[in-house]
Amino acid sequence: MMLSALIFVLVVGGVLAWIGERWHRDAPRWIALLATLIELALAIALWLQHPGEVVPTAHGAWLAETSVAWIPRFGISYHLALDGISLLLVALTALLGVVSVACSWREIQSGIGFFHLNLCLTLAGAVGVFLALDLFLFFFLWELMLVPMYFLIAIWGHERRRYASIKFFIFTQGSGLLMLLSIVALVFVRHRATGVFSFDYFDLLHVAMTPTVEMWMMLGFFVAFAVKLPAFPLHVWLPDAHTEAPTAGSVILAGVLLK
Repeated sequence: MMLSALIFVLVVGGVLAWIGERWHRDAPRWIALLATLIELALAIALWLQHPGEVVPTAHGAWLAETSVAWIPRFGISYHLALDGISLLLVALTALLGVVSVACSWREIQSGIGFFHLNLCLTLAGAVGVFLALDLFLFFFLWELMLVPMYFLIAIWGHERRRYASIKFFIFTQGSGLLMLLSIVALVFVRHRATGVFSFDYFDLLHVAMTPTVEMWMMLGFFVAFAVKLPAFPLHVWLPDAHTEAPTAGSVILAGVLLK
């Protein structure tokens, strides 16, 4: 329940911030700030609740885990888990979320509600990526993290924001497509061997395949993550995205998305 709350607090906060602009001009700012503070409080509560304690499960030892069937026909589940590293990353995301809301308080003067919706969705996607153990869910949250960032750059960026946002979109979505193809291929290789569909990371971890297939799948994942890092020579989108993004966007890019 707590793991789901880490994602949905930000999603709900973003939606309320978007709607809240109808009530008062500053309402989106206060709602987004409250959502990120709640997120930070939840991360601290999880740390206090599990100070180094792990829960043994069939898939290893975790501080917390939740798994619910989502689309059983295709072996897709809502599977989240938390360990020490992901807890630190979630706490970092929440802290930088508070910082990004604060530093955009006076900078953003138009589309305030929609801005904070995209900011909260970006943070929610990042938190979900740190927790997801189902690869379909992981990809969904990966896109939830990147698409709102495109809008943050394209709408509230600086003078060359259109150029920077298009470059960001092409690189991230192109590499995301390669990752999706690799995930689907991995699932079908396992299905051919077992007759069962599954997107669960641990089910796919030991799938037997030929070296050639392994190489192509690895290449798809490698390019997707190398673009996201970003690693040379796939880093060319980052300087423009950083310089043209609003301050909050740069904070999230540097502090969260590149992790």
